[in-house]
Amino acid sequence: MAQAIVDAGGGNLAHTHKGEGGALGKTGFSWAWFEAARNPYYILIVIYVFAPYFARDIVGADILASGKLDGLSPEEARRVAGAEGQAMVANLSKTAGYIAALTAPFLGAAFDRGLRRKPLIFFCLSLISLVGISLWWAIPGPAGLSTGAIMSLLIIAYVCYSYSEVAHNSMLPDAARLDALPAVSGLGLALGNGMATLMFVAIVFMFALPEVLGWPFSAPLFGIDPAQYEQFRIAGPICGVWMLASMIPFFLYARDTGVRGTSPVRAIREGAQGVVRTIRQAAHHREAFKFLIARTIYADGMFALLTIGAVYVSLFLGWGLIELTIYAIWASAWGVAGGIFGGWLDQRLGPKNALIVEIAAIVLILFLGLSVTRDSAFFGLVPNVKVWDAPFFSGSSDLIYLFQGALIAIFATANISSSRSMLIHVAPAHMRGEFFGLFAIAGTVTVWLGPLLIEQFTRWSGDQRIGMSAIALLFFLGLAVLLTVKSDPPARRAA
Repeated sequence: MAQAIVDAGGGNLAHTHKGEGGALGKTGFSWAWFEAARNPYYILIVIYVFAPYFARDIVGADILASGKLDGLSPEEARRVAGAEGQAMVANLSKTAGYIAALTAPFLGAAFDRGLRRKPLIFFCLSLISLVGISLWWAIPGPAGLSTGAIMSLLIIAYVCYSYSEVAHNSMLPDAARLDALPAVSGLGLALGNGMATLMFVAIVFMFALPEVLGWPFSAPLFGIDPAQYEQFRIAGPICGVWMLASMIPFFLYARDTGVRGTSPVRAIREGAQGVVRTIRQAAHHREAFKFLIARTIYADGMFALLTIGAVYVSLFLGWGLIELTIYAIWASAWGVAGGIFGGWLDQRLGPKNALIVEIAAIVLILFLGLSVTRDSAFFGLVPNVKVWDAPFFSGSSDLIYLFQGALIAIFATANISSSRSMLIHVAPAHMRGEFFGLFAIAGTVTVWLGPLLIEQFTRWSGDQRIGMSAIALLFFLGLAVLLTVKSDPPARRAA
């Protein structure tokens, strides 16, 4: 069952195993369950709950309190503070991306050379959990952690998240039989979004709604004090404790093809040499490398869209915790459908055509979202009117943005699933392990580019919409490169 592979320089690569079973098999489901344990941190902290709180109530509030904007009208001061908060979060993501780009590229090939994934994953998840718990002390003003300390913690967690993603994605080829891998990939994303949805529901019903409506409880549970922003800060400990408690099935049953006793230093050194050799031989694997380039570019746009999108809507449309949490629940629920939809679309159209459809749809949906303001939608063509008498989402602009959020969740989640499937179609069969490592690396090497564009365009224009629109350039360029890729069915490529 196992086949030893030797690289061009004579180094022994790790044994690669042919996956067995389907998406609900022991190894396939445990691989997918990993995303149920880890992804809620990304969805709650990096995207929907903590990042908007950090941008608005820590960074933005500090700027307003400093007196720097005293000469401006309240609306103008709010807009400038919001733009600065968005730029700060983009800068944080950019810095973390730089670190990941300089360190993560050697991990994938090191895993192919015997380095075990699970010890690194355990270390990374444990550190992310500790960071999440520490965010409870992210309080505005001098009573809590400083802005610099919060940024440092978030950067550490993000880099660890990137490392765990490199290791986890490189385990996909061994998680199930070849034809079941799209379903396994989609199932993982569905489970991750589903678990995040349950957490959002719990936060809304236990903390947010009791404070605003006195329902379903007369006051927030467990003594949570909204005046101290505890309804935001509690998201970190929830994700941290959940990650520690739920990672067990993955470590018990997921297949790690690494070899016990492998020297990490040697594996990383030989892996780096192997990556350099493979890149130098790119002409022999032209289609695979063209796809990796395309994926690197559009993944940057996707990363920026997901990580900065909630910050944008929080500051630009003025949504608070309840609106953001309901939006997050809504989007995460549709993300579950997106994971299933991605696997279905792969099988119907093939992964390349599925990716073309998904990227084109994301660009259209992005501009639909950017057309929405507090006053109108579709770039002023449809005025914002009150649709019904409700405390939340009563205006037409709110409802239109909710609609685009559902579409983004479906197509963005499907895109992640289709991208994994596409690599199986373009990578040489005997090098899939290394190319899955390069695939994971492709999501980190220039991940700073999208946030950098947003940061620079936002600071240059002083306008959040112009800042967010910059990432469309990445989707267009990534799609242009993808159109040149020729893909074969896995069976033919393996022959």
